[in-house]
Amino acid sequence: MKIIIVGASGTIGKRVTEELSKRHEIIKAGRNSGDIRVNIESAESIGKMFEQAGEFDACVVAAGSVYFGDLQTMTEENVYTGIRSKLMGQVNIVLSGQKYINDNGSFTLTTGILSEDPVRQSAAGSLANGGLNSFVKAAALEMKRGIRVNVVSPGLIEDSAKKRGFFLPGHVPVAMHRVVAAYVKSVEGYVNGEIIKVY
Repeated sequence: MKIIIVGASGTIGKRVTEELSKRHEIIKAGRNSGDIRVNIESAESIGKMFEQAGEFDACVVAAGSVYFGDLQTMTEENVYTGIRSKLMGQVNIVLSGQKYINDNGSFTLTTGILSEDPVRQSAAGSLANGGLNSFVKAAALEMKRGIRVNVVSPGLIEDSAKKRGFFLPGHVPVAMHRVVAAYVKSVEGYVNGEIIKVY
């Protein structure tokens, strides 16, 4: 398969790329590195990425940022950080990419545990994650040509626990190989409209 991985140089993207590249042709995409540059906050940039990549069989998105901060001082613009990036960035990849993806292809998006198990200062991130989870379940009902769409929702990952663990007190880190396996399940398997949880 020809697979586009958006965020291929990130913590998750790098490991998913390593695994899928053993069996497939990989096109790496990212804001600052990769075979193709893309800014997922721009629908125009996403469209150009797909034009450059041409037809493909699967797209994995392991990119997107959200705002962490106190609810009392949070602003509308803070919330829109996650909406523009993590939520609409991934939604727009599906909307634009469905014109280029081959029959029976798949999209694999990324959210996280905060949609179900929020912590302090995560209201904006939880909103983006929950919205994307709901989008995937609904969009899967309308995809044509055998195209599938799923989302991987990991918990606190071991590889980033030292850096981000203080945001998620009491959360037990999950092994990266389990997270990678969830992406493989979505890309190489047959599930559709699933929130693949790795908690």
